[in-house]
Amino acid sequence: MNKRKVLLAFSGGVDSCTAARILQEQGYEVSLLTLNLFGDEPITRAVETAKNLGLPLKVKRLADRFQQEIIDNFINGYRKGETPAPCTRCNTHIKWRMLYETARRESFDHIATGHYFRIHQEEGVCYIRQASDPIKDQSYYLWGIPQEILKMALTPMGDRIKSEIVQNAPSAHRAPESMGICFLQGLSYTEWLKIRLPDIPQGEIVDTRGNVIGQHDGYPFYTIGQKRNLHCNQHPSVCVLRIEPEKNRIVAGSPDELFHRHLLVREYYSPNPERLIDSPTVRVKIRGIGHNPEGFAHIRRVGHLLQVDLETPAWAPAPGQPVVFYDGELVIGGGILDRSYP
Repeated sequence: MNKRKVLLAFSGGVDSCTAARILQEQGYEVSLLTLNLFGDEPITRAVETAKNLGLPLKVKRLADRFQQEIIDNFINGYRKGETPAPCTRCNTHIKWRMLYETARRESFDHIATGHYFRIHQEEGVCYIRQASDPIKDQSYYLWGIPQEILKMALTPMGDRIKSEIVQNAPSAHRAPESMGICFLQGLSYTEWLKIRLPDIPQGEIVDTRGNVIGQHDGYPFYTIGQKRNLHCNQHPSVCVLRIEPEKNRIVAGSPDELFHRHLLVREYYSPNPERLIDSPTVRVKIRGIGHNPEGFAHIRRVGHLLQVDLETPAWAPAPGQPVVFYDGELVIGGGILDRSYP
């Protein structure tokens, strides 16, 4: 009887190596796919590790697509005064999409990655489910993956605990994990953006009445809630309340003014909208500089947007950030924050 074939996204790190081993132990015939998105260094590790594992490796070069879909979107988001989330966009539009398209074209039965999450199927609908490891859970970044991809996916890391994986992994697989945004390559986002947005001038920082209280270094280099580098010497406790690109200015004020109870969300997706709209059990997760709201949310459609009314307010939600909706452990939708109100 032929083994079922699975195509595994592969970086050569401990998670993807462990995922390969688990799938082999479960009886799958495993092939590996590495995406070369912006440079050759990660590819070298993947090629060498795949050779050590004795598994076939395919490499797809996607530098142009990655530049257009992810890097340019990241730069344009900050130019618009937003705080974009490239990892969410990359998972939906690049990594999982390319894995799926390659697997379909080459007649694989399944696809898999080293992400820590699970899939729950209910009444023919596949939902992203949180991982067993709450510290490593990556469900927040995967809300946009469509049904046709989830129905083909396996989740070998969903029930695993990361600390145990690292402890038991061979030393050759314990390469340092990449932290933060991959294409920044060790730079802070402000250092990286200053190279690519040299035309952004300094400008005024004003209070909520329009009085000038300081000067900023360039509005794309700030995010909602930020206190550092505001150069407001007479007002040391203020933080960024709003970014106004069209006026080249930042509005600053008290951190207490950043508790927002009403969110408007664009580009939203749900595998089952009936479960999302007007549900009494939806919780919201927003990551970034702010804090997640702790209560439930009421959600309704307003034109092409979702209006999200929070039971307890979120602090410092920033336009461009993902807003992800949970019902228990299940992700029932997500979108991008357009704007928010107290």
